[in-house]
Amino acid sequence: MKRLLSLVLPAVLSTTSSALASDRYIVGSNGSFSSDFASRVAALGGTVESQHNGAGIAVVSGISDPSRLASLPGVNDVEADDTVTLDTPAAPAEPDSSSDVTVESVGNPAGAARFSWQWNMRDINAPAAWAAGHLGDASVTAAILDTGIDYDSRDLNGLVDLSRSKSFIPSDNAIISSLFPGRNPVTDLNGHGTNVASQVSSKAGTFAGVTSKTTLIAVKVLSAQGSGSFSAVLNGLLWAVDNGADVANMSLGGGFFKASNGRLVGLINKTFNFTSAHGMLTVVAAGNSSIDLDHDRNFYAAFCNTAAVVCVSAVGLPTWTGNPDTPSFFTNFGRSAIDVAGPGGNASFDAAGNILVTPGWPWSPGGDIASWVWSFCSKNRVHFDPTTGVPSPTVCASGSRLLGFVGTSQATPHVAGLASLLVAEQGHGHPAHIRAAIEQSADEVGGNGTSPFFGKGRIDVGHAVGL
Repeated sequence: MKRLLSLVLPAVLSTTSSALASDRYIVGSNGSFSSDFASRVAALGGTVESQHNGAGIAVVSGISDPSRLASLPGVNDVEADDTVTLDTPAAPAEPDSSSDVTVESVGNPAGAARFSWQWNMRDINAPAAWAAGHLGDASVTAAILDTGIDYDSRDLNGLVDLSRSKSFIPSDNAIISSLFPGRNPVTDLNGHGTNVASQVSSKAGTFAGVTSKTTLIAVKVLSAQGSGSFSAVLNGLLWAVDNGADVANMSLGGGFFKASNGRLVGLINKTFNFTSAHGMLTVVAAGNSSIDLDHDRNFYAAFCNTAAVVCVSAVGLPTWTGNPDTPSFFTNFGRSAIDVAGPGGNASFDAAGNILVTPGWPWSPGGDIASWVWSFCSKNRVHFDPTTGVPSPTVCASGSRLLGFVGTSQATPHVAGLASLLVAEQGHGHPAHIRAAIEQSADEVGGNGTSPFFGKGRIDVGHAVGL
């Protein structure tokens, strides 16, 4: 197995108090923007990049003095746009093995060719739900806000609705045009988004997802290098709800310090409240910084401190024969902050804190460092030359290569998959009801509900559908 073994200290979601672009701002209204808002901005020398009157959020660029924006009719907040980056506790695993399986197992996801690798699906009792015919429905849509999706990969081909997918990352377009001409702008140049999407819904040729029929839409808000902007995330959420998403998955855990970003919290809450009121449940990652979200009062856990979301922590096998509900070494926690836990992977360490290579993993019997969450690798994944920064295709271009990740990013889509399944069975447009069903059916693990790592418990797909 080819593995990138370096584990890094978990990093906080990267945000800064300075504008991502020196003249780009997120603007909030106190009701709705004036009908001549765009022309007033233009008169100041700026451009309205986007405007959502329902949520009262706009993105404006080209103005160096934000106080001039704040003086416009209807405007009550102007905040500098910030940078968002992926928060990954370990480099992904790239096994030397591949899969050329083309036979789908939609009706029996446990029949997927590499299901033996999927400790994660067994941990959440998904096979019991599948065996009873609970597979999701194409009428339900899950939006994946991430690095894009390899929309015609073997396990996802036909599940991704490109007509409702959208990229908010124009910087990726030149790479796609150069290296992968003809590909849709939402194509995944990183691999993270494809891995996340595959846990929600998969045709189960090689790997199963929580569902096998849920429709996916790719909402690209992170670039090939795993970075984007807060404005892209907020616009992505609004795009998702406006285009019929029942569930949104945001594997964008981490946060920022309130001292320099306090007013940004209001704009975030405003957006989430709008999407929830319009029938979409958003599931978010708790983050990989190993911190107690209940006791860092100056820290805003983006986006777990928002009331209208499900915040997900991570559990995983420290060894192949270990307890799959062991809190992941990287996961954020907090009794009030965490709603539920999901499988995100784990590792074991010696007394000195060194990562241990342990035997027995079905993908690497000779030893490995972590309980990875697997998917196909995006065939359009690129590598950036460390000296020149020039991107080039990787071995994933064959379309048969596999990729494993660990993180609360991986725990989150298991919950989004369960939410999608429940929408199929209990109806659209009731996010609070779906959230309650997820929490009430969770297994109480790790201290009978008293542990700060699990919230209401680790999700149980079988229990959630009444088994």
